Formats: sequence, structure tokens, C-alpha cells
Amino acid sequence: MSALSTVVVVTWRGRDHITACLDALAAQKSPHRTIVVDNASDDGTAALISGHGSEPEVVRLPRNRGYAGGLAAVLDRIDTPYVAWLNDDAVPDPSWLAELESALEADSGAAAATSSILLTDGSTQSVGVALTADGYGKDVVLAGREVFGFCGGAALLRTSELRAAGGVPDGFFCYYEDTDTAWRLRLAGHRVISVGPARVRHRHGASTRPGSALFHRWNERNRLLMLLRCAPFSVAVRELARFLVITALLPVRKDVPDAANFKLGLRLRVLGEVLIRMPATLVQRLVIGTRSKVARRVVWSDWSGR
Repeated sequence: MSALSTVVVVTWRGRDHITACLDALAAQKSPHRTIVVDNASDDGTAALISGHGSEPEVVRLPRNRGYAGGLAAVLDRIDTPYVAWLNDDAVPDPSWLAELESALEADSGAAAATSSILLTDGSTQSVGVALTADGYGKDVVLAGREVFGFCGGAALLRTSELRAAGGVPDGFFCYYEDTDTAWRLRLAGHRVISVGPARVRHRHGASTRPGSALFHRWNERNRLLMLLRCAPFSVAVRELARFLVITALLPVRKDVPDAANFKLGLRLRVLGEVLIRMPATLVQRLVIGTRSKVARRVVWSDWSGR
């Protein structure tokens, strides 16, 4: 039986956890192609994945391009109808890929299927992504069949629709590449579904450090870039202005939360990075608009704040 899917695993210094991921992929019931993108790891990961018994295809990048950059780097190599995104610290059940494939085969209107991602203690981390009223993406732990977006840690997408929607935003480096992609798929008229039986165990935080300054920098910057690319213009301007006002008031506020994303230096850096990227981002917005079949205001009205 020929493979329907290519599973892409992006790793960086994943020596301590990627073996479990590759072992689980080797045990999948559905035949597939596996590509491991190594973001210039320097901890022995390269030798470990090259020597794994499942013999995955390995693409070693000369520098760390992040999760988004790693996915984007191999999109042109995908020759299967579906492409799966899988974190290197995720361990899928043997039926994981088959469940996702069956769900998309049965639902022609869906361009992406998201998994049930469980933490190592068995609690639910995500069964999809929701869009908040202020334009953040947040994990959903209880959902119906359809969700706004997929969690990029374990999802399956139609390769042709991903390419038609503009691929992966490689400049995001890490975080919000999944929500941005789901938004563009929705603008193109597609749906995203949640597949409960497609289960994955996730060592949350094994690859990155949630809550760190770098985590918040990527999150805040990429949310604003996503809104500038995908949201109604009034929403993007409103949220950028809100971010700017909160930043400007920090030096005189007495009740500043003790969190990295409320540090003045970090927020100024985010604003600087958004400003530098603004011309290119607005061009991307125009391109996304020309591809869209559903108005931005309709997607926003249907899904924000739900």
C-alpha cells in the first residue's frame, strides 16, 4: 500500500526525547514517509536520528530555523496527499495517523485535522485551537467535531491546500505558525476538524521553555504579525494599538503583572520586530486577500471569542 502521508518531525537538540517519537512512528498502523528536519543540533541528535532503526529521511539545516522554518524547508519535498506536523517530544498512539487520515478522507471540506494531545499525566493539553476576542490562539480541551484551528504539535493537513494557502510562515520561527495557517485555510473556504481517537502523548516544554522571555517574545510578535496578515484590518490595528498603549504606560503603572510579557524591554523589542517586518507583512496580507474565498470579517465573526 502506498503512503498517503508524510510525517515531518522538526528537532533541535532533541537527543533526550526524539527516540520515543521515532519509535512510535515506526509502530504506526498506516504506512507513511518520515522526514526529520534537524535544526543544526549540536548535542548528538544528528547521529542518533541517522542511526535510528526506522531509517527516517534526515534533512539537516545549516542553522536553526525554528519549527516554522523547519516545516517550510521541506514542504517542496512532500509528494503525498497529506503532510503531518509532529513535535519531536510527542509520542503518538499506533493508530494516530490512520485516525487522522480516515477523518480527512471522509470529510472533503476539511483541510486539516488536529489530534487529542495529552500530557504525560494523562490530562488533555489540546484538542484544537480557539480564537479569543483579542486575537490570541488558545488550546481547547473540550470541543465538538469542528474547531477554529489545529495544534501544530500533532496535526494532518492536505498538502495541496497547504501550498495553495501560502505554505508555512517560516519567518515566525516558533509559535502561531499553526494558528496563522489554520486562519488562511479558513479564508480559503476550508474547515478544521478535531479527531478525538487520534491520540498523542506530549512532553510539554521538552523542546522549548513556556513562560520564558523568548517564549513570550515569539508569542506576542507572531500574534501581531498573524493579525496583520489574516484578521480584519480594524482588528489588527486595534490590537497593535492596544499593545503599544500598554507598553507606553508600563513605566507609570503601579500594578504591572510579574510576567515576562509585561517587561518593557521585551515589549519594545516585539514592537521593533513587528515594525521591521511591517512592509513585507502588508504585502503578504494583500496576497492572502487575493487567495481568499471567505471575507476576513466573516471568519472573525464566526470564530473569535468562541
